[in-house]
Amino acid sequence: MNSKITNTEKNTVTLEITVDKKTFAEAMERSYKKNVKKIALPGFRKGKAPRKFIEKYYGEGIFYEDAINFACPDAYDKAIEEHSLDPVDRPEIDIVSIKEGEDFVFSAKVVCKPEFELPEYKGVKLDKIENKVLKADVTAEIDRMRNQNARIVTVEKRAVKKGDITDIDYEGFVDGEAFEGGKGENHSLEIGSGQFIPGFEDQLIGKKAGEEFEINVTFPEDYHAEDLKGKPAVFKVKINSIKKKELPAKDDEFAKDVSEFDTLAELEADVKAKLEEAAKIKTQREKEDKILEIIADKTEIDIPDVMIHDQIDRMIQEFSYNLSQQGLTLEQYAQFTGITTDSLHEQFHDSAEKRVKGSLILEKIAKAENIEASDEDIEKELQKMADTYGMELDKIKKIMAGSIENMKSEIVINKTLEFLVDKSITKKTTKKKGVTENESGTGSSGADE
Repeated sequence: MNSKITNTEKNTVTLEITVDKKTFAEAMERSYKKNVKKIALPGFRKGKAPRKFIEKYYGEGIFYEDAINFACPDAYDKAIEEHSLDPVDRPEIDIVSIKEGEDFVFSAKVVCKPEFELPEYKGVKLDKIENKVLKADVTAEIDRMRNQNARIVTVEKRAVKKGDITDIDYEGFVDGEAFEGGKGENHSLEIGSGQFIPGFEDQLIGKKAGEEFEINVTFPEDYHAEDLKGKPAVFKVKINSIKKKELPAKDDEFAKDVSEFDTLAELEADVKAKLEEAAKIKTQREKEDKILEIIADKTEIDIPDVMIHDQIDRMIQEFSYNLSQQGLTLEQYAQFTGITTDSLHEQFHDSAEKRVKGSLILEKIAKAENIEASDEDIEKELQKMADTYGMELDKIKKIMAGSIENMKSEIVINKTLEFLVDKSITKKTTKKKGVTENESGTGSSGADE
């Protein structure tokens, strides 16, 4: 096998690859053995006709297709390695010359990863980024836990208040006609949840169980159903029952019920520690995102369309998975919202392009800085997964055996982002005589001085 580059245009390279006649003859023989059992020739039992008789009867081209399929992949892979190319899509193959007993020549049009120059990526200057945990944040988290553990009790004598849970029957009408999806019975609705269109829930406040009444609302202009956008509607509503949440007292007994701690103070301290860890992670992520954004803004990359389209497909798969966690299929979502595959592609295009650009930049920085995923890094990541899922490390290793390369890529990306943050500079803002001045200081995490 030998190959040469015959054309280079932007991110596309055309190779002319020659498979020597001996290797192609072997591919032809493999093709004959694969197909002979299916061939019936006069004077021979089915599957027993010699190759030269079949080729004389049908033409030598009868075995070309499979011979090409046998010969091309290995020759193509060797050519890619020889010219140090990095393809991002399947090649476009064309036959240049094919004849039994001669060299087989084909061309491969290959879309490759784009070449580009990195700007200065060390010492990126950042405005101060900090996520602090306030006492109110701890209180809010404790209240959320109380809300999760609330008792639901029936309200007998008073009217609906915000925060109550109502059981309602309803039916909606537009221009006097009932519309599809506008009817429900024994529907549980928490007042203030924003579950229904604006104005609906507010008009339940002050009503009592057993009351029947009408509610007037207008569908939003951006409502998912095209025939209801901006339309005024009347809902006939009956309140079947009213319930409220009774929150547990915020005391030591509550702490014992919902955690391993004996006192509320211990629970609050644990909540604060977890919130601070989450805030630390969030701060790190925000710094990483900002640094990558700054570098990307200074980087020109002619990204092949196929890379963006492949990323869009992955993002749609992620979106579909997230919908499935809510009990919806992508097809159902499309029916509800009127969205199409084309509009989804358009919606994700800019984000996909940004992701691809960021990945290319990080990959190039990692190579420049010799950032790699060590065996120790892999082991730590696998141990983390084992701890998360409560499984034995050896079992996790077996499950993840086929995904180690992807894991390595993720580790390299994360280590590269950490490297960029470590090398960044956080601007220090000081005020002198009413004037704000910026100074620079380097820190391992971009911390302010």
